[in-house]
Amino acid sequence: MTVIASRSTFDAAIFRQAFRRHAAGVAVVTADAGRGAAGVTVTSLASLSAEPPLLSFSIVATASVWPHLRDAESAVVHLLGAGHTELARTFATSGIDRFGGATRWRRLPTGEPVLDDAAAWLRISIEHRHPAGGSHLIIGRVEEAELAGESAPLLYHAGKFHVL
Repeated sequence: MTVIASRSTFDAAIFRQAFRRHAAGVAVVTADAGRGAAGVTVTSLASLSAEPPLLSFSIVATASVWPHLRDAESAVVHLLGAGHTELARTFATSGIDRFGGATRWRRLPTGEPVLDDAAAWLRISIEHRHPAGGSHLIIGRVEEAELAGESAPLLYHAGKFHVL
């Protein structure tokens, strides 16, 4: 079925359906703005620049983690691999203690929460926060990174997590 919509009649549901057809890598962003560890699963992560090393992601303005990211000076972006489906689900679930139970994590010497065993993590200083519709675009400068061994990526497509 082909759906055509113009700007004046564009339906947000069509927009969401279109992006369900776009596979995306999965990451978890964590921060602590002085109120305790907070985190969220994101699929909007993008590399912006290698020199200087900049990345971006978006967060819905109504997300419980938004006040933490709004107030934090830094955060950690965790790139998830094939074995991290449950971790991605945990940080995508509202109303739970995302850092309790089976979640293995520690604090960096700089204070940010970092998840154990991520395929890679990047500690960022948050440089810009831009309102964008019902979301906020966050741009961060990579200050530190750690890479684990090679693994297949975790992807999100059609409302489900997948492994290559």
